[in-house]
Amino acid sequence: MSEPAAASRAPARDAGGAGTGLLLLAPALLMVTALFLYPLGYSLTGAFRGVDGAWTLANFTKSFELYSRDIGFTVAIIGLSTLLIAFFSIAIGGYLTLGENRTAVVILRWLYRWPLFIPFIVAGQLMRAFLARNGMLNNTLMAMGVLDPADAPSLLDWRGIVIAFVWKQTPFVALLVAGAMATLDRSTIEAARNLGAGRLRILIEIVVPQVRQTLVVGLVLSFVTMMSVLSVPLMINAQSPTMITVDMAFRINAYGDYGVANALGFLSCALTGAVAWIYLRHGIRERGRQ
Repeated sequence: MSEPAAASRAPARDAGGAGTGLLLLAPALLMVTALFLYPLGYSLTGAFRGVDGAWTLANFTKSFELYSRDIGFTVAIIGLSTLLIAFFSIAIGGYLTLGENRTAVVILRWLYRWPLFIPFIVAGQLMRAFLARNGMLNNTLMAMGVLDPADAPSLLDWRGIVIAFVWKQTPFVALLVAGAMATLDRSTIEAARNLGAGRLRILIEIVVPQVRQTLVVGLVLSFVTMMSVLSVPLMINAQSPTMITVDMAFRINAYGDYGVANALGFLSCALTGAVAWIYLRHGIRERGRQ
């Protein structure tokens, strides 16, 4: 075959390959569009429409009038949970990387992953049984003589939500962080040890800065996940203030008020989008420095 003929057939082959790729992607794209993009767009635009279908900001005004305290409560709970998840993830990953007790490392590596396989709704029910006034935690402390039955507290409030979120999401972030720590060059760690640095100083000054990007990715994903959870705050915290997801469910189930529910959902998307934007901006800066 001559070179001109071969060159003329090359674009046709490329076009055929592109068409085949689009056909293979079409089912997935249709599913994402039908089950995610369309409902998301419908909900976001619904936040700006009134009962008569006109464009308005009344839904946001009503949301802030009724649920401004819950919005602040949600931000505080998620922010505190994210900080605690970061602390415990670094501690677990650091011990798995720098721990000298092989038995303790093996037990921790096997034990800390279990919450990964438990759904949030099950985690909420477990925490109800564990943190209630007559729950397992108080009964254990009373059996040990540490706690008087008359002073037994109930942690089924904001503290219970934080405990459930941290317990559920820490293994996910710790798994990412521990994996990143395991890939580090051990020579810098050994050099620091030879110079007399302790494990805590090595972890804070040498290990954590090198896995910072992975840690931030895990925390952003955990932040987004916790913002979307309904079962945990609904099952643990029955009083006010509560989280935005509970308010959204209440507006729909009690009043059929999709406008205010969509406005609260829009605010949730804005909060998660702001966190993602901060991460992306930080990542772009880091790449620019490299």
